[in-house]
Amino acid sequence: MEKQMQSHATDNQPSQAMQDEPRVVVRFRKGIGLDGATPIGAQIERSGIGPWRQLNGQFPDIELRPVFTHLDPGKLRELTQRAMEMDPTYEGADFGAFYYADTPPNTDLVALAKSLLAWNSVESAYIDQGAPDPHVMPSDDPRFVDQGYLDPAPDGIDAEYAWGFAGSDGAGVRLIDLERGWTLNHEDLATHGALLLHGANRAYSRHHGTAVLGAICAVDNTIGCVGIAPRPASVNVVSLYDSSRVDAILAAITNLGFGDILLLEAQVLLNDLRMMGPMEAYDAEFEAIRLATALGIVVVEVGGNGTFPGRAPELDMDVYRTLGGRAILHRDPANPDFRDSGAIIVSAATSAAPHYRLPHAPHGKRIDCYAWGENITTLYSDELGATNRYTSRFGGTSGAAAIVAGAALAVQGRANKLDRGMRFSPGQIRAILSDPALGTPAAADEPTRIGVMPNLRAIFDTVLNSAPDVYARDFVGDVGDPHGMANPSKSPDIIPRRTPVASAQAAFGEGSGTENDDMLAENVELGHDNYVYVRARNRGATDALGVQATVYWSPVSTLVRPDLWTLVGTATLPDLPVGGGLIVSPAIVWDAARIPAPDHYCFVALVGNAADPAPEPADFVHWDNFVRFVQRNNNVAWRNFWVVDPHASSPDTTAPAGFVPLPFLMPGAPDIARDMDLEVVLQLPQGGAALLEVPLAFYDRLKRRNQVGNAEIDKQRQVARIPLNPHGRTYYGGITLRAKSRAALRLLVHVPEAQRDGRYSVAARQIWHQQEVGRVTWLLQPEDAPDPAR
Repeated sequence: MEKQMQSHATDNQPSQAMQDEPRVVVRFRKGIGLDGATPIGAQIERSGIGPWRQLNGQFPDIELRPVFTHLDPGKLRELTQRAMEMDPTYEGADFGAFYYADTPPNTDLVALAKSLLAWNSVESAYIDQGAPDPHVMPSDDPRFVDQGYLDPAPDGIDAEYAWGFAGSDGAGVRLIDLERGWTLNHEDLATHGALLLHGANRAYSRHHGTAVLGAICAVDNTIGCVGIAPRPASVNVVSLYDSSRVDAILAAITNLGFGDILLLEAQVLLNDLRMMGPMEAYDAEFEAIRLATALGIVVVEVGGNGTFPGRAPELDMDVYRTLGGRAILHRDPANPDFRDSGAIIVSAATSAAPHYRLPHAPHGKRIDCYAWGENITTLYSDELGATNRYTSRFGGTSGAAAIVAGAALAVQGRANKLDRGMRFSPGQIRAILSDPALGTPAAADEPTRIGVMPNLRAIFDTVLNSAPDVYARDFVGDVGDPHGMANPSKSPDIIPRRTPVASAQAAFGEGSGTENDDMLAENVELGHDNYVYVRARNRGATDALGVQATVYWSPVSTLVRPDLWTLVGTATLPDLPVGGGLIVSPAIVWDAARIPAPDHYCFVALVGNAADPAPEPADFVHWDNFVRFVQRNNNVAWRNFWVVDPHASSPDTTAPAGFVPLPFLMPGAPDIARDMDLEVVLQLPQGGAALLEVPLAFYDRLKRRNQVGNAEIDKQRQVARIPLNPHGRTYYGGITLRAKSRAALRLLVHVPEAQRDGRYSVAARQIWHQQEVGRVTWLLQPEDAPDPAR
């Protein structure tokens, strides 16, 4: 469906009714020992904690009361102890050290905070002032069904891909949203049965909370929107309206467990400068959040919408300082003031790719992720609690944090499904969602730091191994990982046979006893149809359905370029189940009329399906792709083989007497001229000998950078024969090969007659920039041994 995106002006001018009354919070140093009883001022004066009378004279009628009141001290100590056991890096906080300083109206709060900071007993003092909901949304927009943030990267987070895997809907994982108001019986939320666990539901904020939950978990039904993770184990809410933020966090903590998700949809005013930032900029909130993450709860936190229009600049977390001069948000190993709550802090960007930070959105090294901050299609409500309204213009860091929370819920749900309740820790989830290799970076010319937008396809495929991972082996022992033997051409999973096999699965598949036998191949024989079988495994976490095996043949070459390939045929394998069992394709019939003349050749097999596609031949034309596919792609396998004529008996008269000719091509790259290296590896017995036969033009290029020694020149055939080390390696570097060239070379190998009952390995490797890009391997063996199909 065509996307319908609309731009709109950012206007989050605060309403005074939406803000908490400002107040000062004071945090005493550890061990001060206030017991929370009244009157606190008298305790302070009597114990010499600070000049209370002097402070009260400067700020009359000041009173202190504890901040953390939702849980009794015993329960808080119990949670702290459990958190310290679960997270060795958590030192625990003295929650009894935090006090609100209640003062009459018009008190100079900045002066009060600075006076308290002068006390030796005070660790910090700051102005606590709630800010509006961190969003940008007009009050009433028509419904749009297009949710572009669900689309594949780089546009969105690719929730659509994640939905193809069990658990990605958030199954088994609990979610709590912390803010001010919701319409929990909205038609796209009602079946969740969400409960208000703490605080009061403020009518004015219903639109905000409803939109947030809609982006995360709108029900997958036939109406309205669908959330990123529409089926979590439970959806509940806690409100900071008619409550403190820390008490709301503590209420959430007591209703969540390890791996569950807590979304903090609230921002605070920093230093009374009308700049809005994350809740954890306040000490008390920081300690509550740190307790949550130490208990294993994944916390996603809005970074704040930075500024009100026309006032202060957006929040740069790298330069922000508290009233006490501390750089608490500047993530830097050299910064002693930085403190890490363990929460995932989110900024907001444009909806169109490439993504740019929105002007009001925060930035800095502390930002972990960004997501759409505009044009978010989701649910909408109003002060009366409308249950059937929608908007396409939700945004701000509220919308971005909701998207990231949805991504966290999808990842955790999939992990939970994969291994009977396995959960990622908060640190692991944050590392996954903020990994540059697994997310979409901001625009290349975006000058600020806002992290990455999670890409669920990359996360599911790479971290959760959710997609099928089909592979054919390059050699016995290959488990599908990238390996140093880039192209040994010894795949045990390409099996040519002269006659069809009655049950290929029974003969070559899992449980056959031949799984690791690389001697199953026979020479291809002229004069009749031959049959090629391909084996594959699936090491992914999802069954691989509809896997295709396509086989080509090529002249033997150290660089098997796609222009050398000729199609043999294609077969569909039976389904490849999770668990890595070896599955065999039906026979690919190689018609007798299409089999090439007797010689040495190479098979190329491509295996894959829609979820794990094999490369196309055209993918190999680009040189970087070619190198990557040869070295890293486990959907490609190679095998050398012989075509023989059982009725032919004419010996090769062009080779010296007693030498076996092993012809091969050394091609140039498919795009431009490149310098290549050639290495010949021989393991011949005593008395063995070998020559490298090359065209004279190739010989001239080889000599430009290599000392060749005593080469024999055959002017009649226009070739040079160069002696090789018969018991090890001979290396020639810097051979300039024109694009698409095909240098026809031969190894001429002599094995003494007395030693011909043994088996000897011969290989030629082509190397580019110290990377092997191709290899031909031969196995010389007695005539009565199995066919030397290498």
